[in-house]
Amino acid sequence: MSVYKNILSKTHFDAPAHWQKIKTIDMHTGGEPLRVIVDGFPAIKGNSVLECRQYVKAHYDYLRTALMFEPRGHADMYGVVLLPPFNSDSDFSVLFLHNEGYSTMCGHATLAITKLAVLQQWVEVQEGINEIKIDAPCGQLSAYAEVKNGTVERVFFHNVPSFVVALEEQVEVEGLGAIQYDLAYGGAFYAYVEVDQIPGLTLDSSSYRNLIEYGMAIKHAVIQQKTNVVHPFEEDLSLLYGTIFTGKAKEEGAHSRNVCIFAEGEVDRSPTGSGVSGRAAIHFKRGEIKRNEAIKIESILGSTMTVEVKKELKYGSWDAVVPEVSGTAHVVGQNEFVIDPNDPFAKGFILR
Repeated sequence: MSVYKNILSKTHFDAPAHWQKIKTIDMHTGGEPLRVIVDGFPAIKGNSVLECRQYVKAHYDYLRTALMFEPRGHADMYGVVLLPPFNSDSDFSVLFLHNEGYSTMCGHATLAITKLAVLQQWVEVQEGINEIKIDAPCGQLSAYAEVKNGTVERVFFHNVPSFVVALEEQVEVEGLGAIQYDLAYGGAFYAYVEVDQIPGLTLDSSSYRNLIEYGMAIKHAVIQQKTNVVHPFEEDLSLLYGTIFTGKAKEEGAHSRNVCIFAEGEVDRSPTGSGVSGRAAIHFKRGEIKRNEAIKIESILGSTMTVEVKKELKYGSWDAVVPEVSGTAHVVGQNEFVIDPNDPFAKGFILR
């Protein structure tokens, strides 16, 4: 047999039994990656999602870095671990992973995992609207997949209560001077900054590196100078996740564009589901949108999510809203990653 024929007959790599094997299904929502870990992750202990998150931090953080960092991932990779439900009416739970640690909320992942749950028939699927309840670190999410003729036509979710912490605050940022921002929560806390405040900065790929640099500088300045990033019920959720730059839309019919710089300088390729939830709260508080008035928001790639306020309620001491967020997600592949215990880079590495 020729070498080439031998190659064609032996295309599967059989890893030694003592190597760790982890299977994933990879997706994207509006261009933002999601690595769904479906098999091989060790058992996680905890009586809530937040307890499980702490357990993974303490015992399995090397798997987060192995799967998110190079050589298996990259600086902007994102992942999700699936867990049993903790609420009696939930279907399953999720932990979100990224280059810095573990998110409190992720809208793009929620949209993707909702579609995947239907495609994989993890849930009973029917024509029309299928509801899936998901326990996330920030609380229970109600997600929906609309199925027509067996095809997922639309996915959307109702987020946890979202609220405005402050409008038109100012912070001094080294190299930028005084920057005005709004602070809001949409499952995670963000500082929202109008991009026009920074000369030459745009909301497209030409400003990619500057968006990271300025976004991180603003985030750190807000953290250092302000103390009002406090969740009303969970101390573990009281952290500023990122900076979201906002500006004019490029396409007709879109309301605006935003670019989210989160975690350790990750750039969201999608419009950011938790981010547009916070924006809905901001626009609603300012009287710029009404209940059930949908706005379409672009990402750095021009992909879009639609958000609207579905409900008003009190959340602790905050006047909050429940946003509905919709977008599109796609499967791009599946992997079986292996971890060779003798590999010096088994736990991954990152250069940015």
